[in-house]
Amino acid sequence: MGERSGAELLRILMRLAAAALLVLGMAAAEAADIKIATVAPDGSRWMLEMRAGAAEVLARTDGRVAIKFYPGGVMGSDAQVLRKIRIGQLQGGAFTAGGLGERYGALNLYGIPLLFHSLDEVDAVRAELDGELAAGLERAGFVSFGFIEGGFANLLAKEPIRTVEDMRRKKVWVPEGDPISFLAMEALGLSPAVLPLTDVLTGLQTGLIDIAFASPVAALVLQWHTKVKYITDLPVSYSMGIFAIDKGAFATLSAEDQGIVREVMARHIVALDREARDDNLKAAEALAKAGLQTVTVNAADVAGWRSTLEGVWPQLRSRPDIDVAMFDRLLALLAEYRRTHPEAPP
Repeated sequence: MGERSGAELLRILMRLAAAALLVLGMAAAEAADIKIATVAPDGSRWMLEMRAGAAEVLARTDGRVAIKFYPGGVMGSDAQVLRKIRIGQLQGGAFTAGGLGERYGALNLYGIPLLFHSLDEVDAVRAELDGELAAGLERAGFVSFGFIEGGFANLLAKEPIRTVEDMRRKKVWVPEGDPISFLAMEALGLSPAVLPLTDVLTGLQTGLIDIAFASPVAALVLQWHTKVKYITDLPVSYSMGIFAIDKGAFATLSAEDQGIVREVMARHIVALDREARDDNLKAAEALAKAGLQTVTVNAADVAGWRSTLEGVWPQLRSRPDIDVAMFDRLLALLAEYRRTHPEAPP
């Protein structure tokens, strides 16, 4: 009797152990690693905020969703990151708007050179269009959690740039995957040199490019300021960052976990977006302390540049990678803002 009871107890313990292993196996199978690439250096403000969001997601999903970051551009350019997402090596990235433009052309619109006259105009347009852009991007296959202001990009060069003539016979950087900036440079009679974001520092160092453009924060964080001497006080184009996850990878999460990721990461993205303007002001001060000299541009020259670039708009409208309806909507919003704010700078 005692032997039978011992054997029965052993069988019960083995069944319990097997059940426990099954449960652990199911939990492991349900766990998801979301691998994200970014050019942002480790320790930067962006990475600190994103890691805080990832830690909160991990805790609130009881370890089912782990967002892992590969900072510093180690996974390559936006184009290379997109290829790695297609083969499943990565699940998402922190992209420039142009970097995702091939997947959803409307993202290119905010970055049209000299389109916006002020950040107030940007705010008015973004309040109306950000939600539509996020929805359009999701239809195109990427789940985003809001947009992060990069700010207005300024010209960075080794020689002072005050006029278009100052840029003649110089190699002006154009981001890989940014056809709008390429057309704009050609319209101004300049020589665009296409490079991925990850190669700009080397390009400035080796003379592959003579002129780049970036917001003060980007110039500082990416160390481009160490290879130039001058920054032109002109809002060349508006930039923003997008943290996006492949829609197919996101769909493998449970509905509950998707909701947690959306809520947590959106909150951290909003925080970064809200702080971006102040960060750029501080970065501009840091660039000045680092020795960069500010160059001003004649307002009449700027008006001429804008007029020339507006002549390119019909070409933009004919491109398959431009959302014409969204472009018209953006222009209408700008026109309305300028009509109701005649005191705004031209």
